[in-house]
Amino acid sequence: MKRVFSGIQPTGAIHLGNYLGAVKNWVAYQQDYENIFCIVNSHAITIAQNPDTLREKTYELAMILLACGIDPKKSHLFIQSEIDEHTALSWILDCNIAMGEMSRMTQFKDKSQKNPKNINVGLFNYPALMAADILLYQAELVPVGEDQKQHLELTRNVAERFNRDFGECFKIPEALIPPIGARVMGLDNPETKMSKSANGANHAIFLQDSADEIMKKFKKATTDSQGVIAFDKNRAGIYNLLGIYEAFSKKSKDEIEKHFANKGYGDLKREVAEIVIESLRPIQERIQQLKNDRSYVMDVLKDGAFRAREIAAKTYREVKDRIGLV
Repeated sequence: MKRVFSGIQPTGAIHLGNYLGAVKNWVAYQQDYENIFCIVNSHAITIAQNPDTLREKTYELAMILLACGIDPKKSHLFIQSEIDEHTALSWILDCNIAMGEMSRMTQFKDKSQKNPKNINVGLFNYPALMAADILLYQAELVPVGEDQKQHLELTRNVAERFNRDFGECFKIPEALIPPIGARVMGLDNPETKMSKSANGANHAIFLQDSADEIMKKFKKATTDSQGVIAFDKNRAGIYNLLGIYEAFSKKSKDEIEKHFANKGYGDLKREVAEIVIESLRPIQERIQQLKNDRSYVMDVLKDGAFRAREIAAKTYREVKDRIGLV
């Protein structure tokens, strides 16, 4: 089977966009691919973090991923900072990436504007570490959202260049973009992507929100004045709600439009909320179980790191040898 690598940061609370855009698909990929999933806590420190909070959020995220259906018998789940080869390979890649290439990364510009008091070298260098994450495991496929495609392209470029200059070493990864649920927008502002860091109380649905909280947020979701329920990208609020419903219901767009024909926006909001509540219920129950069995979570992470370290160490040794490092 082809190998898939993906990572997720342990900052903030996991929301519906993270779940539908990434985690739900990770679970589905377990049937068809060899999977390596990483909690990328080293990426998180490009923004100032409280050490105790970061540590706790890292383990909490592991619990959530397991509750969502990541199966340690089918996938390797581990914490990035447990594998030293990530940062070691990142330095080697740094020496093979031009400043001009890195300065074109749009996420650096966006995050710099949001955190003007902490524009650090790590933030600028973020894509090199992301490239190291992927290339260490010789991943053939990388699930990415639209906002990460530029970073994957940089990864491909540096891998191709390294292979050309030092001999065949890295597999060239390709993007794996899900057809449904890849981009969930904010409920209060459907023109912007759902985000952990947004301030609006009704912006995001978090995986651990109560049923009442979920219903309340959807009832306040932004729509429009047209009154017709249809998939139209020019009508961001309705399109976003229908996209969420589509991702959970697994119905076609035609089936969904027929279902909501002659219904109002209140019906749409209520039914979207109901299907989200029911879909998240078993996940929330499993999270509570895992909170009482932290030793199991720790064992999963330990086993995942053991397997990941074997693969990463082999790649890193070959890279060092090719560039002449002892």
